[in-house]
Amino acid sequence: MTRPRLVGFSANIQRPSRTRTLVETIAGQAGAEAGAEIRLFDLLDAGTGLGAAWSREALPLPARRVVEAIEEADALVVGSPVYKGGVTGLFKHLFDLVEPTRLAGKPVAIAATGGGARHALVVEHALRPLFGFFGALQVPTAVYASDADFVDGRLVEPGVADRAGQAATELAALLGLSVSAQAPVTRQTAAAAR
Repeated sequence: MTRPRLVGFSANIQRPSRTRTLVETIAGQAGAEAGAEIRLFDLLDAGTGLGAAWSREALPLPARRVVEAIEEADALVVGSPVYKGGVTGLFKHLFDLVEPTRLAGKPVAIAATGGGARHALVVEHALRPLFGFFGALQVPTAVYASDADFVDGRLVEPGVADRAGQAATELAALLGLSVSAQAPVTRQTAAAAR
């Protein structure tokens, strides 16, 4: 049996980053619980040509590979840093080029990082509507971490770490349902599993 594919995507624009750490934390635990193969990408992996691509056909090869990995994944962990109350523009642009039907019913965990608590609602006001548009099956627990939650690049705040663990467990459960059914999980099958 083929292992399920879990893709983590971080919209950070530099390495290392707190957003990448948060995405890795969630994806690592979910992947371990679900026995999934994990692939991690940063916005930087899409290359500098992403912003110039007005259509999917114009995507340079590095960006096309990231988009295809997102579409072909069995589950996703996505995170973005927050700037001025919103996700990065290139994060949104990349997802504008994802084929909408390819994320329908796909389990997704959402996360964000920002300078302080005033950015915390971006996961609910920017990321949830985006993945709602795609018809993705989002886990109930969203994760937000601020600068103060990290020390030397490590997530150290116990409450945020607990939320990340909860999101990972929820994602692993939905991924298991999806893989066992060999079809995308619907809202009805997810509700029946609770």
